[in-house]
Amino acid sequence: MNKGLYNRFWRWHFYAALFITPLLLTLTLSGIGYLFYPNVENKAYDDYFFGKSAHTEKLTIDEGIEKAKGQFKGYSVSKVIVLKDPYNTRLTMDDRNGDEKYVFLDDNYQIVGSQNAKYTFSNVMRNFHSSLFVGGTVVNYLVELAACWAIFLLFSGVYMVFKGKAWKKKQNASHHQKNKKWHALVGTIITLPMIIIIFTGLPWSAFMGNFIYSAAQEHPSIGIPELKQNPPTSNMSEIPWATRENDAPTSSDGSGAHAHHNGMSGMDMTNSNRLSVQQLMTKVEDAKISKPYSIIYPSTEDGVYTVARGSNTGITGLDVSPYDEITTYFDQYSGKLISKVGFDEYGLLGKWFTWGIPLHEGHLFGWPNKVINLLVCLAFIFVIFWGIKTWLSRKKKGEFSAPPNTAKGVSIGFGLIMIILGIMMPLFGISLLIVLLIESCFWFFKKRQLSV
Repeated sequence: MNKGLYNRFWRWHFYAALFITPLLLTLTLSGIGYLFYPNVENKAYDDYFFGKSAHTEKLTIDEGIEKAKGQFKGYSVSKVIVLKDPYNTRLTMDDRNGDEKYVFLDDNYQIVGSQNAKYTFSNVMRNFHSSLFVGGTVVNYLVELAACWAIFLLFSGVYMVFKGKAWKKKQNASHHQKNKKWHALVGTIITLPMIIIIFTGLPWSAFMGNFIYSAAQEHPSIGIPELKQNPPTSNMSEIPWATRENDAPTSSDGSGAHAHHNGMSGMDMTNSNRLSVQQLMTKVEDAKISKPYSIIYPSTEDGVYTVARGSNTGITGLDVSPYDEITTYFDQYSGKLISKVGFDEYGLLGKWFTWGIPLHEGHLFGWPNKVINLLVCLAFIFVIFWGIKTWLSRKKKGEFSAPPNTAKGVSIGFGLIMIILGIMMPLFGISLLIVLLIESCFWFFKKRQLSV
């Protein structure tokens, strides 16, 4: 066994685990919470999702929307979520301060109730998981960095398991050796599924996620189709000549998290020439687009209605299979279906986004996906716990008991592995350079002290 290489991996594995364990536990526990958000919300928000209003008068959906706008002054509708029975219809409403509200309409389109979007279970878990409630670039980078170093922990752990032959049964094994064996074996078993979970979560990350998304936009053949990036426009000649010169409604940015996530936003701006939502829903039905789907309002005079079925919306009751994902564009005046784009038109990166995110969230292939993700997450917590036990069982009283440093320089094998991981995960590569700089400084000062 190459003792120098083994000790270097062991030392870096130890210090990486020491610093990122609190973040890894936070990400894993919040991930488990988010994994079951539809189940929790179906129970916790039963009255909103499935309840009925005390008012039994039958309204059209447009009358229900106007009633909601009247009740919640200062808010405008940016999205209508049309779900399968028995779910109620959900409106997303935004005000000028960026606050978002969910309003639920029953099958008579009467108001059942409303929620502050910021404090729904799914949004709380999402914010906890992605930005620790703090947000901001630094925190987002920190979360991504923890995920990247978790990849290193898994790879270095597998290397040490096989090089150290941790699976071998030892006669009269000590408490420390037993802890080490459990830590090593379970860690090896979950390495592949854990790497898949981490990499399918990277599209949300601040550094690498933006890089991947930019690549998907700049290269439609491998990423996001041009049609989805730049939706078509409505035919302005559909506006009656008598009102064509009227002031155009102004555009407003939708602040909803889901609108941003899907790269689309809209706002219900006053336009008397626009097709009503009820008329649009008839056109959607004629186009054989089945529920559930979301309707995003046009944000400009020549904008279009966007009707979408998504696989990673983050909305209870709205997600569909990636293969059934579709984005369609309807002329806001005539209701004509202008164009549509679906999973088959996506490039390789676009398909990875569409397929990987629901796998990460645990709803790609139903409840077995949730169970597998849960077991992997629990096993990862087990590995962290046994790693701490392993260290404590060999830790000498009054000493830190870090793995021994190696006097040898960085080997070619170690260097190549680190370079490959650094290229695959740029933020990890940057942090690696900082770690190497710190270690070089320690080595320089230690050498200088010895020479004095």
